[in-house]
Amino acid sequence: MTTALILSALLATVPASSYSAAVVPGPQALTTLWEQVHSKELPLPPLVRHSHVEKHLKRLHEKAPDLFQLEVVGHSVEGRALYHVSLGTGARHVLLWSQMHGDEPTATTALIDFLEYLRTHREEPWVSRILSELTLHAVPLLNPDGAERYQRRNAQGIDINRDALALQTPEARTLKALRDRLQPFIGFNLHNQSWRYAVGSTGRPASISLLAAAFDEPRSDNPGRVLAKKVCAVIRDALEPLAPGQVGRYDDSFEVRAFGDNMTRWGTPSVLIETGPWPSRTPDAPLVQLNFVALATALDALASGKAAQADVARYESIPENDSTGLVYLMLKGVGLFGADGKPFTADVGISVTRAVRDTGKGLALVHVGKVNELGDLRVLGALETVDGGGLFAVPLSGPAAKEGDTLHLAQPKQHAIQMDQPAELMLLKPLEKASTYRIERIIRFER
Repeated sequence: MTTALILSALLATVPASSYSAAVVPGPQALTTLWEQVHSKELPLPPLVRHSHVEKHLKRLHEKAPDLFQLEVVGHSVEGRALYHVSLGTGARHVLLWSQMHGDEPTATTALIDFLEYLRTHREEPWVSRILSELTLHAVPLLNPDGAERYQRRNAQGIDINRDALALQTPEARTLKALRDRLQPFIGFNLHNQSWRYAVGSTGRPASISLLAAAFDEPRSDNPGRVLAKKVCAVIRDALEPLAPGQVGRYDDSFEVRAFGDNMTRWGTPSVLIETGPWPSRTPDAPLVQLNFVALATALDALASGKAAQADVARYESIPENDSTGLVYLMLKGVGLFGADGKPFTADVGISVTRAVRDTGKGLALVHVGKVNELGDLRVLGALETVDGGGLFAVPLSGPAAKEGDTLHLAQPKQHAIQMDQPAELMLLKPLEKASTYRIERIIRFER
């Protein structure tokens, strides 16, 4: 059967009356609806642990046992339950899985929020259509041991997303067995990506990157992959009003060991959603919102048949993302001291990663910064740019230093900035007296 015939067959399963009777809210409206259902009991996504997810899934089941089926489908290396929640009565099954990397948590919260929305708004026509046309299956936290440590790999030290063939991890075996049992016609593979990802050469943050995963080295198309591309096109059009210029396309090189690629090869075309940087000091809420909107609009499009009508070109024209195209903070045209003590002018790029620390009073989220780029950085974007004209950047002199203090730098070569050093810096303004400076700004991230 040709791609067109298969997609037409998918569309034909949806009653014609569905188009006019049920309209999914627009992107802005969905963000408002998310705010109404988002659980205030959940901590920030990096601090969400297995106990939080378990509690919320059990509560969903208790509040609506006629809607939600909750099943333990396996256990992690350390014995934590792997939950599979399902709902809906449709003949077409959809599988969604999140946080197979323990430090990629955004979509886990978005999934919990979306399930809550389906519970509380099940009588809305567009929600009712999803539940009648599709059966949804979600594994909101596939790597609970990694999440407990806020690390990528599982407790064996294995990357679950590179274990689709060897199946040496219980988590991978669980996901593979669930897919084989359900035979879903499409899957959603939900991840986070580094905060260094930019959209092409634009310098804009790749807040969301999309991929219709390949199933072979030539990156061929088949009906399933074409459908995944169309779903990505739907997501793009839904998210761009909320994040203009911040939607990228993930590299579609075939990775023989990865789940997304193998899901597509096994007959479950995979839509990858990668959550990236957001230009705000408080990025979590807007990024969860983007995932919520993506899930709502994609599933609505699959239920209504709009996905089959989407334009593949809207996916293929998304700029491919650049994994090193962005820094968190850029000091533009700032004075520096070389190892010989002589001054020169350059740009300084600071990258930031997130880490979870045990403070003794509970878990805390910290931002770890380091000097990651140095030189002419005009080709890079930044979440924040500081004009360094007329200023010098040097390492922080000590914890007691504060803005407005005056410093004397007798030996400038001792104040050179080195690559990969912690991003604890001072911006200094030269004063009239030789080798004397005033601290204009202190830049400090956690080590």
